[in-house]
Amino acid sequence: MSKYTKEDIIRMVREDDVEFIRMQFTDIFGQLKNVAITASQIEKAVNNEIMIDGSSIEGFVRIQESDQYLYPDLDSFTILPWRPQHGKVARLICDVYNPDGTPFVGDPRGTLKRVLKKAADLGYTFNVGPECEFFLFQTDDKGKPIPATNDEAGYFDLGPLDHGESTRREICMALEKMGFEIEASHHEVAAGQHEIDFKYADALTAADNIMTFKLAVKTLAQKNGLHATFMPKPIFGINGSGMHTNMSLFKDGKNAFYDPDGSKKLSKTAYSFIAGLLSHIHGMAAITNPLVNSYKRLVPGYEAPCYTAWSASNRSALIRIPAARGQSTRLELRCPDPSCNPYLELAVCLAAGLDGIEKGMTPPAEITGNIFTMSPEERESKGIRSLPSSLHSAIMAMQQDKLIMETLGDHITGQYIAGKLKEWDSYRTYVSDWEISRYMIMY
Repeated sequence: MSKYTKEDIIRMVREDDVEFIRMQFTDIFGQLKNVAITASQIEKAVNNEIMIDGSSIEGFVRIQESDQYLYPDLDSFTILPWRPQHGKVARLICDVYNPDGTPFVGDPRGTLKRVLKKAADLGYTFNVGPECEFFLFQTDDKGKPIPATNDEAGYFDLGPLDHGESTRREICMALEKMGFEIEASHHEVAAGQHEIDFKYADALTAADNIMTFKLAVKTLAQKNGLHATFMPKPIFGINGSGMHTNMSLFKDGKNAFYDPDGSKKLSKTAYSFIAGLLSHIHGMAAITNPLVNSYKRLVPGYEAPCYTAWSASNRSALIRIPAARGQSTRLELRCPDPSCNPYLELAVCLAAGLDGIEKGMTPPAEITGNIFTMSPEERESKGIRSLPSSLHSAIMAMQQDKLIMETLGDHITGQYIAGKLKEWDSYRTYVSDWEISRYMIMY
């Protein structure tokens, strides 16, 4: 049931002295976009009459079919707490539609909605709890980031070692004003690295929350003279940033992953979901880990998973089953990083899991040992495969995975793959500082 009506939105804009409303949407590469309208246009906005030029958005439409419309999700209305309190700024998260009133096939939010409908048709709701990590860097006198954190803190440390503590606290307070329930906030393993965890939600709300979270983190860091980045591996030799994704299915109000009589108190549904994820993880990697830089995080030695295995306790595994059971039973996929488009990431995760359920898949045996210390021969004997080692190999695997390609649709896969191959080619042909320092004198 909806929280707000059109009349509620119009009334709140007028009563709360809102002057601007940001009509937000996300492109296929996970970049947040918006059109700002004045309060005088709010009636047009809630009646789906705000138009954008889709040809100006990478991966959307061609110039001869450029007109598109923003359909706001009324329940996403919130006032941005970091903006002025006189002449306030609010936002509405929008779906993108064609002029004929049909959903635009290249809208990532619409892609997730389609997979959620399939789950609903099977009787399931999909809940997600993300764990978003990020770095805070200092800036120079022009506001540009520099590779320094002014921070010597480590895991769970606090001030005075943790110089980002005050900014992290400010982010938490702003998010709570926007309706988030913050569960934990702490310094991460690497210097300058932070994590803020918020309560799980249905998948669509969770994806919206991730986009809102990124905006809040970047905005408030900049306000405090810092630069926040969700780049997966900004510094060589230390841990990168992940976005561990905790997932559960509910059916008839009960957690479908929990079975008090099952092995490890997990249901057959849970095991099939695990198997589905493992079956499609190579085809999903270009979505869960979408940057050239993503694959510099997915290497042994820095706590990031790079091998296909599951475990109820082993943090070197790709999929971990946290200890909680009952209604809190969940699976944690540990490879995604926060540079991904959360709508597409959750869409492919759910599609893969449902495929496992529908086909009655069973996962391989649990791996309890430290995978990072196993020899290649030992991993092979246990059926443990490596994740793709580069963006290019991930794209090739994606093209071979029929389910992932069908889940995303021809428009998104065509535009996404073309964009990522262009990114890879730009990287492949770039002469790096490493090459100069290694080869210039030697050869």
